Amino acid sequence: MGFVERILIRSEPAGRSHAVPRALAVEGLGLQGDRYFNGEGTFFEEGKPGQALTLIEAEALEGLLADTGIALAAEDAGRNVVTRGVDLEALIGRRFRIGDVECRGDRPCDPCATLQRRTAPGVLRGLAGRGGLRADILRGGELVTGAPLELVDSSVRPVD
Repeated sequence: MGFVERILIRSEPAGRSHAVPRALAVEGLGLQGDRYFNGEGTFFEEGKPGQALTLIEAEALEGLLADTGIALAAEDAGRNVVTRGVDLEALIGRRFRIGDVECRGDRPCDPCATLQRRTAPGVLRGLAGRGGLRADILRGGELVTGAPLELVDSSVRPVD
């Protein structure tokens, strides 16, 4: 279906993300060492679904550049996983696997004013409708760059 192009960890809410070749994905918490795993993300709420993992398509970042001239580095996008070859919006309400890590797409990860303040004017509008996906980790494990991303059960329908 697609694959993981990059894995990014941001330990401080206002810090910069850094790429790692692998990360430990923990059920219900997120990626070990990330700000949301530590309960310190800007929008963190105890028990709120869709906080464990955020994903964005590499194609969305490339589209932003092509459409607006804004080059947004993956490290500045604020997402944990950059994918290639997968329509993340189609994963909302569906179970999927990234290597051995099982996830469930929760909702779109819309760009926010905080992202635009940290980056460049026009990012908010340029990523509208392609800001990525918020997901929950149902079964943890090691998340590795290059891992395939595929549906667990293609008959599973989105949940309202």
